[in-house]
Amino acid sequence: GIDNLNDYYAPQLKQDRLARLRPHPRFHFERVDIANAEALFALFSREAFDAVVHLAAQAGVRYSIDHPLSYGQSNLVGFLNMLEACRQARSGHLVYASSSSVYGSNSKLPFSEDDRVDTPVSLYAATKRANELMAHSYSHLYALPTTGLRFFTVYGPWGRPDMAYYSFTRSILEGRPIDVYNHGRMSRDFTYIDDVVGGLLGVLDQPPPVVPGTAPYRLFNIGNHQPVSLTDFIACIEAATGRQATLHELPMQSGDVLATYADVDRLAAQVGFAPSTPLQQGIERFVAWYREYNA
Repeated sequence: GIDNLNDYYAPQLKQDRLARLRPHPRFHFERVDIANAEALFALFSREAFDAVVHLAAQAGVRYSIDHPLSYGQSNLVGFLNMLEACRQARSGHLVYASSSSVYGSNSKLPFSEDDRVDTPVSLYAATKRANELMAHSYSHLYALPTTGLRFFTVYGPWGRPDMAYYSFTRSILEGRPIDVYNHGRMSRDFTYIDDVVGGLLGVLDQPPPVVPGTAPYRLFNIGNHQPVSLTDFIACIEAATGRQATLHELPMQSGDVLATYADVDRLAAQVGFAPSTPLQQGIERFVAWYREYNA
């Protein structure tokens, strides 16, 4: 596992995650910034990777409005370094995180992998679409098997504190109001972390075949295939916490979209992907973890 352990959010949470992984006899951690090509290439020359799961990126749509340069370093330079490291080391299958954000201003629901994705509404989304195009070029030029996963609003224990489910839970339990954009008239395809991991591992074990004349390249949506309105989402958190939220209603934020909804037929056909965690159950698990972690 590699990470630069930056301070985009509390490094202590990252250290606490690592503390759970370090005892595993087959886990080893290296503190590496993927934007540092020399350090990354040195790591790949020391190790022999059968496959790479690349989830490192500067995340967050709203953060990209005010901090665009960090997205260029992590999401563009860092991703190029990862592709080049895999090429030089002749690593096997590269599975990487894309995002539902690439669908941008698309109005057709549910979002399909066959939809056009040339209208990003945030820099974050643009960098994720760029990753898909960069991966295709390496798959075409070097027969590097790559699979991009367009994640749809992943949530669950040990998640990112800047995500709505996390910040809403914290604010509700602390008796503070929550910011509700577009007056709650939004919906998201919330996908529980365990379902995501199951789909990811299924894909990892099935790299696209290397066939002369075609690029070993694939894209999959990975979502719950069940969009939930923001008001119902807040109600789930209220039920799990036993507290009522105080709403601070705000207009639509730049870079946001009204709805996300994943068509997951392609992933289901490929690996039998079938998300099974209802939102209420997933939120209850998260709230239980949050209370224990912050006790």
